[in-house]
Amino acid sequence: MYDGKKIITGLVIFLGLMTFPFWYSRGKMIPPPELKLDTPAIQQLAEKRCVEDTPYMRASHMMLLDSWRDSFVREGHQVYTASDGKKYSMSLSNTCLGCHSNKEKFCDQCHNYAGAKPVCFSCHAVPKEKIG
Repeated sequence: MYDGKKIITGLVIFLGLMTFPFWYSRGKMIPPPELKLDTPAIQQLAEKRCVEDTPYMRASHMMLLDSWRDSFVREGHQVYTASDGKKYSMSLSNTCLGCHSNKEKFCDQCHNYAGAKPVCFSCHAVPKEKIG
């Protein structure tokens, strides 16, 4: 090898630059977002409870919404029976967004943190925060 030192130096610099993001952020975590559950609709609820319990909704809300969509559109079912036996309308706009109307503070913060890009609002209107 005529230019062995230059080639090896170039490879070391290249590998250093390519792996920089991995070793630079090693051990550092971005803290999860603080969700804002202070919408007027939630404040008026006697029991502040979602369709299902919080851990389930954090982990599986998209699967729940997908199953609602499929059940509603393909099978004509309009009512969801929760694990506690309570019944809810299968509707993102009327059920979920009735309480979670602060899309920027609730939906977007978690979706941005997780790197998720849901397509909910390609069909559903973005909720407007109701004041008062």
